[in-house]
Amino acid sequence: MSEGEVKVLGTWASPFSTRVRIALQLKSVNYEYLEEKSLESKSELLLDSNPYIDEVWSSGPSILPCDAYERADARFWATYVDDKFYPALKRAVVSGSEETKRASMAEVEEGVVMLEKLSKGKAFFGGDNIGYLDIVIGSMFEWIKVIDKSTETRLLSQAKTPCLLEWGTRFSSHEAVKDVLPGVAKLAGFGLKLKAKI
Repeated sequence: MSEGEVKVLGTWASPFSTRVRIALQLKSVNYEYLEEKSLESKSELLLDSNPYIDEVWSSGPSILPCDAYERADARFWATYVDDKFYPALKRAVVSGSEETKRASMAEVEEGVVMLEKLSKGKAFFGGDNIGYLDIVIGSMFEWIKVIDKSTETRLLSQAKTPCLLEWGTRFSSHEAVKDVLPGVAKLAGFGLKLKAKI
């Protein structure tokens, strides 16, 4: 697939399309970004078009670790983030029920503590460079900041999560990332619209 043919389909608020854009930026692949009209419905083109970036483009750094154990570990934690952490994060942002919101916040707080431990004080979860797990967590990191901004709960603090805070600053200021992330204020407004809709 040549670089001129690359199209990224997604919505600006989706952490999943954000991941793809960050990965392509890391690989220095030019692409055309096509905004999907809705989060609820996906176009046929979107459903038919999902290659693995590392397998298609060898330019730039490898996104997945080369070591089989480290690759499996990164995928394990990415699955945790996708299947447990992100759903709780989403419920914490848009839930109308105080009971659901409280339970979700407890899950999110537990997840943030786990991510703090997982970071091990390294520059990135992938080591010295942004890797797969950085992209997975980073694509959702601004949603954590939305919760911090819109509630009295502080998920991120120098006292509780110093490594995660430092990582977040490094990640979001990286050349491949800084122009892709949608911004906390824009996400907060979107979260309010989603909550009203639900």
